[in-house]
Amino acid sequence: MKLLITGICGFVGSRLAACLLERAPGLEVTGIDNLIRPGSEGNRSELRSKGIGFTHGDVRFRSDVESLPSCDWVIDAAANPSVLAGVDGRSSPRQLTEHNLAGTLNLLEYCRERKAGLILLSSSRVYSVKELAGLPMREQAHAFALDDSRLPQGVSSAGITERFPTNPPVSLYGATKLASEIMAIEYGITFGFPVWIDRCGVLAGAGQFGTAEQGIFSYWLHAHAARMPLRYIGFGGCGHQVRDAFHPQDLAALIAMQLQRTPPDDPIYNVGGGAENAMSLAQLTAWCDERFGPHQPQPDPRPRPFDIPWLIMDYSGTRSDFGWKPERALDSILDEIAEHVRSHPGWLQRSGAV
Repeated sequence: MKLLITGICGFVGSRLAACLLERAPGLEVTGIDNLIRPGSEGNRSELRSKGIGFTHGDVRFRSDVESLPSCDWVIDAAANPSVLAGVDGRSSPRQLTEHNLAGTLNLLEYCRERKAGLILLSSSRVYSVKELAGLPMREQAHAFALDDSRLPQGVSSAGITERFPTNPPVSLYGATKLASEIMAIEYGITFGFPVWIDRCGVLAGAGQFGTAEQGIFSYWLHAHAARMPLRYIGFGGCGHQVRDAFHPQDLAALIAMQLQRTPPDDPIYNVGGGAENAMSLAQLTAWCDERFGPHQPQPDPRPRPFDIPWLIMDYSGTRSDFGWKPERALDSILDEIAEHVRSHPGWLQRSGAV
């Protein structure tokens, strides 16, 4: 089987490539990356050492995509992953749309012409910001927790299911991912190629680079250890907002199964760490204090666009259909990142976060 991964020099793309090679003997992996993210160039030589093909190109350019070799499956891992993209002054709304939607459309044309299947890595941020912000909350052990007595459809203490509303606002970033999902499914139905949609929660692990919006767990550990300024933004400035996390190894385990199956009529699946792998920023700070010594974030109660108090991915549908659950516990992921922090001082500077 031949596999093409876009964004292959990014954190997720490079880890998926290595993990899938280990899981599927005989798999041929190649990828494309524009190398515009600081730090991505460092993954290039490691991929080549594993026999993984590489094309320096940009999925936004049709000619770059058309020149790629044929394959059986495409994993679309190329995107601007920040929920603040298009409004943070680092990129324009047009740039965001070109990266996250136009690039996917070029890949869909590639899949149509080459009869290749597509696995689209989507996001938990396709879910409605307004609905998430309106969930009933209480404070418990320095973290927000759901008030289970009055919950709407599509959410429980286990997290958000695929039935949770996706109505606007979802952020410009979330809108590009949701539009990509719709177009991918329509292309697959219309032109007869398989499509899977994996709505991913927060992916975390050693070697992740970028800003807090791209990987809050890794960023927080590196910044805490380096005694860089940290802030609890919004929600009273207490750091009680909660997210779950999971490791690319566990995502690779799911994808390895999807590569061998025919998608159902509804191919959308939540993938994340779940309630057992969830933590608030305040709890993450306490973990860091024990590992690296005390370092107190500053409260900043001013609200920020598209921020939400609580988002945990309920992966029960994925578990039911695939027998999948995350094998890596959050503590082991944090330990892995902490070891990377120890052995890579100055990582945030080299990866463009500061």
